[in-house]
Amino acid sequence: MKKIIYFLLLAAAFHNAAFAQSKVTAEKLGDKIEIKIDGNLFTNYILSGFEKYPFFYPVNGPSKASVTSMRNANYPHHSSLFFGCDRVNGGNYWQEGLERGQIISLWADIIESGGERVVIENECIWRRPGADAPIKDKRLIVVSAPSKNKFQIDFHVTMEMLMDVVIEKTNHSLFSGRVDPDLAVINGGTMINAEGEKGEKGTFGKRSPWIDCYGKRLGKIEGMAILQHPSNEWYPAPWFTRDYGFFSPTPMYWPAGDKSTQLKKGELIKLKYRVLVHSGDHIEAGIAQEFKKYQTE
Repeated sequence: MKKIIYFLLLAAAFHNAAFAQSKVTAEKLGDKIEIKIDGNLFTNYILSGFEKYPFFYPVNGPSKASVTSMRNANYPHHSSLFFGCDRVNGGNYWQEGLERGQIISLWADIIESGGERVVIENECIWRRPGADAPIKDKRLIVVSAPSKNKFQIDFHVTMEMLMDVVIEKTNHSLFSGRVDPDLAVINGGTMINAEGEKGEKGTFGKRSPWIDCYGKRLGKIEGMAILQHPSNEWYPAPWFTRDYGFFSPTPMYWPAGDKSTQLKKGELIKLKYRVLVHSGDHIEAGIAQEFKKYQTE
């Protein structure tokens, strides 16, 4: 009997260890917030006043290599994983050139750290020289690790219009990701949406709740998916995709009347996105099941 009890206790210990939640920590270091999972760097949330906007880089997968890339030669304004917009009341809060417009972090606080998740609050102002700020936004960022092979960023943003805002038709808008070349379609990677359509040809301009991009590196497959929450304005926004590794749910490229998006002073736009950084393909990572869970939250 003692042996049976011993083995039952041993089995329970192994079970608990296997399903133990990872420890997620955050620390302010200069102009960034460093986020670690079980002591390993997952991402930095970069808040430098010398950058166009706050962004995440690197975004390390389970292999400890980044699934995103920075400042590719042809598109230096693609800063990994970020939120911005072009053609806002004549300003550009997306492409290089701080004089054209900049999203500036006013403050960022670590609300929770050291347990199963990190919680960060951040407020930003959209500014450019010689003009009043058209928008300010508040961000809630929650980072967790559902498993050893899946890391998660929840990005919630509330945009407040400080004046009447006109966003001219643009392919440069809102939440966006630029994956590492190893994961890009042009290098043998896969881009797939919830309907099973693949690549730029199958996904461009299509309305879909999520897209996953993944590819092989170091002999293993890993990738990054972006999910849109059903409560979002314009849900599901059509996707602007490129086989070289860019993907973004981009409603401003398909505005009503094909001209512009118009927002009134005081109007609030609330958007939620979930990023899943994972091992395996979209089936092994259970992206469809993850979205079913996400849409009820």
